[in-house]
Amino acid sequence: MTDWNANLYLQFGNERTQPAIDLAARIMLEHPHNIVDIGCGPGNSAAVLRRRWPEAVVLGVDSSPEMILAARKDYPAQEWIQADAASWQATVGCDLIFSNAALQWIPRHDHLLKRLFSFIVPGGALAFQIPTHDYSVLHKLILEVASEKEWAHLMLGAKQVFTIESPYFYYDVLSAMTVKLDIWETEYFHEMANTQAIISWISGTGLRPFLQALEKDKQRQRFIKMLGERVDKAYQPQANGKVLFPFRRLFVIAYK
Repeated sequence: MTDWNANLYLQFGNERTQPAIDLAARIMLEHPHNIVDIGCGPGNSAAVLRRRWPEAVVLGVDSSPEMILAARKDYPAQEWIQADAASWQATVGCDLIFSNAALQWIPRHDHLLKRLFSFIVPGGALAFQIPTHDYSVLHKLILEVASEKEWAHLMLGAKQVFTIESPYFYYDVLSAMTVKLDIWETEYFHEMANTQAIISWISGTGLRPFLQALEKDKQRQRFIKMLGERVDKAYQPQANGKVLFPFRRLFVIAYK
């Protein structure tokens, strides 16, 4: 898989950061000292954490060299490390492990969450949010295009790249280990200039595995064109010409 494009990701930086703001605001920790931001990307979510707890030490962890490079450039005073969250090990006890739209890229959430929660000190918390594709018209359209005969045989891995479980799953995994568990969903209605903006949004994240599975640039261009035609029909403009893009996310805070 080619590396992430930090500039493309940040084209919709406000929209991608708002869930991090909402998650951080709801965490009931007064003075966490050691905070780890898993899947920190270009540093936008870590900036939210520093504003929420300015006296804390915030460590950003991401597997992408480009994302870490962008984070170090924009926030040079912060500590950043390139590491795979699936195997990352904490060197000190964590008061808070935080993740904004990253854990869906990692498999086996039962094992992952138990391992991350083991790094939390008593009185700390594990907090994360992930997209919920079950409700996403856009994701269904991507799967439709991915099922086209000309490239369906290439798409098995892309279709399985995401791990997104139900709220009931996360409750069962975490409830026995926690003193308090907070789970909720929020649906954001993002204002987009047009349907092409929706394609640009998803090109920076969820569309990447499908495009990278294709063998030729011509196929990728055709995939995007076919998806764009479906998106045009599915997302109709509002009275002012803008397009509302619904995006639902699942939030979990587990306290130790």
